[in-house]
Amino acid sequence: MITDLDCMQLAWAQARREFGQTWTNPQVGAVLVKNGRVLAQDYHHQYGKHHAEVETLDQLADPALAVGATMVVTLEPCSHYGKTPPCAKRLVAAGVARVVIGQRDPNPLVAGKGIAILEQAGIAVTVLGQTGGLNSAYNFFYQHQRPLVTLKYATSVDGKLNAAGTQRTYLTGPAALRDSQHERAGQQALLIGEQTLLVDDPSLTVRTFAMPYPPVRLVVVRDADRLPEQLHVLTDASAPVWLLSEAPTSRTWPPHVQVHVAAHWTPQAICALVAAHGLQSLQVEGGSRLLAAFLAAGVCDRVVAYVAPLALGGTALPVAQGPAAEPLALHLTAVTQLAEDVKLTYGRNR
Repeated sequence: MITDLDCMQLAWAQARREFGQTWTNPQVGAVLVKNGRVLAQDYHHQYGKHHAEVETLDQLADPALAVGATMVVTLEPCSHYGKTPPCAKRLVAAGVARVVIGQRDPNPLVAGKGIAILEQAGIAVTVLGQTGGLNSAYNFFYQHQRPLVTLKYATSVDGKLNAAGTQRTYLTGPAALRDSQHERAGQQALLIGEQTLLVDDPSLTVRTFAMPYPPVRLVVVRDADRLPEQLHVLTDASAPVWLLSEAPTSRTWPPHVQVHVAAHWTPQAICALVAAHGLQSLQVEGGSRLLAAFLAAGVCDRVVAYVAPLALGGTALPVAQGPAAEPLALHLTAVTQLAEDVKLTYGRNR
């Protein structure tokens, strides 16, 4: 006989079919089971589209098959009207007898309200209290009221970001670059400092596949009005750009560019701005002083380091050059060989 956990494993697998398409919505999968047989399974495909439970019910050739069935879903069904109607009410209308939930929804718009709708309708509810490793940024955001912060960089084996001088040093190979694009696609906001902007002139885009809601591109600058007009982030309108300027602006900007002004853009102030816009994840991609500032502030939840088989030595720029920081305890979560480069992924000890 198929168990609740067996079905939840299927639902988690469905949820993982989505990547980079649901924006600030969580990844969710669902499976409909009746008399030990899987009737349908599906997932939340894209932000603003049907949720996983509705997609699964819509798979049925005959809606009457849902009557008396069990819906297994990775996250508590929503209870509010947003981009779509409440999934909990749809399950009630479908006539399911039981709902098995992987985890309660930490979003205060739901947070037990979906379960309450189901139970008030006489539907039996079981909560497994397991995430399946999904939605780490979504859960973190609602638990801590700030985005989950990743520090991402490429480094030489001796801990250097760039050779001495003002020219960009290319460290890693094509496999690492492709992987770093995948890392970007899992983020809702990207951040660099002014020196990285001027030296590297990055686009800060996801180029490996199309995203309906690409990450917002943030740049900390002293004076936005002094930036050269031909920079890629200013001419490439494929994703929003926020310039975090320490001086007010009088310049006319392209429609995709916003200027936010503050006297000091500390890591805490940056995270507060990102959180105020509902963005749940922020990836800091350099440079050295910005990485150091986030470490010194203790605002770091994850580190992704691409280590190249090079040694730069001498006066080359270190990964984090700036104010002293208390040691940050991390644990290694993954080691990935990418041709000649190695990707090290760490999580913060809490």
